Amino acid sequence: MISINEILLGIITWVPGILLAITLHEWAHGYVATRFGDPTPGMMGRLSLSPIPHIDLVWTIIIPVVMLVTSLATMGQPFVFGGAKPVPINTRNFRADRYRLAIFSVSIAGPVMNLFLALICVIALRGALYLPEFMAGAVVEMLMAALQMNVLLAVFNMLPILPLDGGRVLGALLPSPYDQKMARFERYGLPVVIVLAFTGVLGKILMPAMSFVMVFYLQLAGLI
Repeated sequence: MISINEILLGIITWVPGILLAITLHEWAHGYVATRFGDPTPGMMGRLSLSPIPHIDLVWTIIIPVVMLVTSLATMGQPFVFGGAKPVPINTRNFRADRYRLAIFSVSIAGPVMNLFLALICVIALRGALYLPEFMAGAVVEMLMAALQMNVLLAVFNMLPILPLDGGRVLGALLPSPYDQKMARFERYGLPVVIVLAFTGVLGKILMPAMSFVMVFYLQLAGLI
């Protein structure tokens, strides 16, 4: 049976990585939107690097904790997933001649930020090898958790399903009227993702891509 100490250790290990990943993911969306002329993220207080404005009760707190506890209890190892409140963006503020570019750039900014953070994590992991032994273990576990969280968020959000970032990227690339036809299915996107998650199909889709990206980063840093 899982102990309270294991749960607390899991929370301490994963929470910093989760907060960093989701905060900068959403900040990147908001920042790029402002660069294309939309002041909405700043007006709504979402250009903050503090995690507090981005925290969602369900996706940032409840779901990660439930997944942590259940994964430790059933698999013996942590598997955590989470998210944040989407940054409000008013696409009507984008110039007509740069509309598609703006949608593409804003949408892909979050996953790109997560991939950048993953790179920072593996560089830090390389440096952690030189820490004293009594410190290295805990630091490596936290950095590995942050690495996995950022890779997971990048891969998951690039699925070509609306309202995920990948769906919006695809919509920006599709010629008219196919982009508008795709937009009609956005209302069904989240239920589809939930069904895929609970049936185990989502994991089968994500894990190969995650493993590929993880191996790439670790090889890049000379860690494997």
